[in-house]
Amino acid sequence: MITLEKKKQIVEEIQGYLEKASAAYLIDFEFMTVAESNKFRSELRQGGFDYKVAKNTAFRRAIEGNEKFAFPETDFKGYSGMVFGYEDPVTPAKIIKKAFETKERPKLKAAIIDGKYFDSTQLKTLASLPTKEEIMAAIVGSINAPASGIHGAISAVMRDLAYVIHEGVKSKSDVA
Repeated sequence: MITLEKKKQIVEEIQGYLEKASAAYLIDFEFMTVAESNKFRSELRQGGFDYKVAKNTAFRRAIEGNEKFAFPETDFKGYSGMVFGYEDPVTPAKIIKKAFETKERPKLKAAIIDGKYFDSTQLKTLASLPTKEEIMAAIVGSINAPASGIHGAISAVMRDLAYVIHEGVKSKSDVA
């Protein structure tokens, strides 16, 4: 039996994760084997995400008064685990979806990303969102595109000018 002190520590640990997180995914891990669970945890750890399994009561207490992560009471049924996303709030959805497609577990109960609530039916939508890294690459690419266009135009003018000078020198040498 867990002592009251240990329960408080678990709640404080979850609150600590939530303070740093920009996203929280509430999942149902029922029927996951130890091997599946370990693989899932490993993939999350590699991505820099935290994952906590606790009693629903601990999760409810941890989010009390937290407006950023106000999951409805109805989401806390069955076996619950929570995945915490930090700088990249979308990649956990991709990891959850990948695991779900393989063995149909874990199941997404709900997610809150940057204060917006997503229910269990929106896993595919969440997983299809671009990651922060992909968004940054697109922005850099679009910023770089005009510069490369200007570079190409200047290079073309210089190439054409060099060609005209070369042809002029060639025609002078033919005349002489």
